[in-house]
Amino acid sequence: MKPPASTTILGIETSCDETAAAVLDGEGHVLANVISSQQTVHERFGGVVPELASRAHIQNVDHVTRQALDAAGLTWQDLGAIAVTQGPGLAGALLVGISYAKSLAYALGIPLVGVSHLEGHIASAWIDRPSFPRTCVVLIASGGHTHLFHATEHGGFHLMGRTIDDAAGEAFDKGAQMLGLGYPGGPLIDAAARKGSPAAVRFPRSRVRTGQLDFSFSGLKTALLYHLQRMDQEAIVRQQADLAAGYQEAIVDVLVRQTFAAVRQAGVSALAVVGGVSANSRLRARLTERAAGEGIQLGLPALSYCTDNAAMIAAAGQRALEQGRLASFECEAMPNYALPASSGGETVRRRS
Repeated sequence: MKPPASTTILGIETSCDETAAAVLDGEGHVLANVISSQQTVHERFGGVVPELASRAHIQNVDHVTRQALDAAGLTWQDLGAIAVTQGPGLAGALLVGISYAKSLAYALGIPLVGVSHLEGHIASAWIDRPSFPRTCVVLIASGGHTHLFHATEHGGFHLMGRTIDDAAGEAFDKGAQMLGLGYPGGPLIDAAARKGSPAAVRFPRSRVRTGQLDFSFSGLKTALLYHLQRMDQEAIVRQQADLAAGYQEAIVDVLVRQTFAAVRQAGVSALAVVGGVSANSRLRARLTERAAGEGIQLGLPALSYCTDNAAMIAAAGQRALEQGRLASFECEAMPNYALPASSGGETVRRRS
């Protein structure tokens, strides 16, 4: 039986290295959004270790979910549905969240919704701005994804462009490692770049074939590597801020150029930019300036909804409930899941 659209929903997110749970009321208001980060678990390895991520999710998922319920002032019996990330992501990590969500939904006798992590990031643009146009271009920029979609009023997502190699977030992480800044790279490069000049060191801007909206960041990483190889360690430390600023500017330039080209090609007047990279202060400033200059409505999630969180999963779950998309208790983790066919999505596989 299809639940009412106004139902209170619990969202659970365990696709990578954050264990998260959130509760949204029937009007889409966030009542609680709890995140347990695994940064201290993975930072000594310079990246996410899948087995360690899965173990941490097992230890944390029940505690985080109970925290979310307590913060919302609700009990289990107040929930009307559960939404969980079904993919894409790390297989073991996804399995923890899905198994927990299935058990809860079965025990409580309420519907279960399996949503795409990409759906969640897209939904984050509307959490605080429900009136933002549904017909728009959406840029998803994160550690695993850099994709452009044309979103339609009825929930369709049509792929316009994607990275042909590395995602923008991965480029930030690898660049930070080469610069000796640490992990995770995005916030660290952002902070270092504020002390430097983006014009001090110029790195190449990738260009794919004319007319295409794809991205490429592997050449930029190589350019940084070669540049650093020509410097001694003392010079790298002395120029670290300028190097970070120049490297960041190259990533931001490409994201802004391709995204506004997609806006023109789609013929829309609204742009949503979501995902972990959308928290980058330089990108937000450049997007805001460009959108204002071109008369484009810009949707940027609050910083708390940019990185992986469960509020966006619950928001996507409410949308799925409205469309009648329910999951069975036999549903499985889908590490390469893209967007559901019923939403008009095209296959977008996660790059490892």
